[in-house]
Amino acid sequence: MADTQDGSREGSAGAESPNLDDAQREQAAEHSTPHALVIHEIVREEGEAAMERTFAALMWSGLAAGLSMGFSFLVQSILESAVPESQWSHLVTSLGYTIGFVFVILGRQQLFTESTLTAVLPVLTRRDMKTVAKTLRLWIIVLVFNLIGTTIFASLLQLPGVFSPDVIEALGKVAKAPYAGSFGVTVARALFAGWLIALMVWLLPSARSARLLTILLVTYTVAVAKLSHVIAGSVEAAYGVMSGAASLSDYFLVFLLPTLIGNILGGVSLVAIVNHAAIAPEINGTAQNAD
Repeated sequence: MADTQDGSREGSAGAESPNLDDAQREQAAEHSTPHALVIHEIVREEGEAAMERTFAALMWSGLAAGLSMGFSFLVQSILESAVPESQWSHLVTSLGYTIGFVFVILGRQQLFTESTLTAVLPVLTRRDMKTVAKTLRLWIIVLVFNLIGTTIFASLLQLPGVFSPDVIEALGKVAKAPYAGSFGVTVARALFAGWLIALMVWLLPSARSARLLTILLVTYTVAVAKLSHVIAGSVEAAYGVMSGAASLSDYFLVFLLPTLIGNILGGVSLVAIVNHAAIAPEINGTAQNAD
């Protein structure tokens, strides 16, 4: 391939067009899709930053995320009370499920299922027990305070006279969903949900102005497919216990345990490991070049 007069090689990979000035090249770079290795590094750095946060910071952020997720349950129930029951009604009511995720993710609050990707990439990269310990610390703190936040929100929904009888009835109906499947079925549903939420985290760095749309599409898929999410579902499950529709043992054994297992498997196995493995040769090649 011939060299041009200014020394650039026409048609070669990565060649810059001689017809663009510096500002235009910069604008083109800003609109290009980030390389997978760049996305990996962005997500990994988010995980590293989260693991270095203090207990208090993780506690308050995790508590805020749990409270915010409660609005998924509330808005979904409000839509449930307003939409006539039919074969297609869940296609509309599922839109309410997305609200809590929008608040949490755009508000930069700490959500457990996001960390099944962000906190695992540092482990896969560093491969030492110190990083594993930091990941477990992050998971425990965030999960506990996410669940505390969802429980507080569910208890607030018990206040008399705040919502109309139709909404109260819908809350009770939606609260039965976390207990609808067997242990194995709930694990499978949670696996797909964990996969999708972790995949959303992977997509967000390249989404740019479409971040909101990305969150809505992914979480709507989780809702419309009736998949199980440990934090969003915890509000419903806790409300079910408080309203007498389920027992405390049902909360832990029928909902929490299988959903937690499935979300972790989905986030770690199907996204973190696969996505990391896909670019591991490039990471190793970069490290060798640096040496």
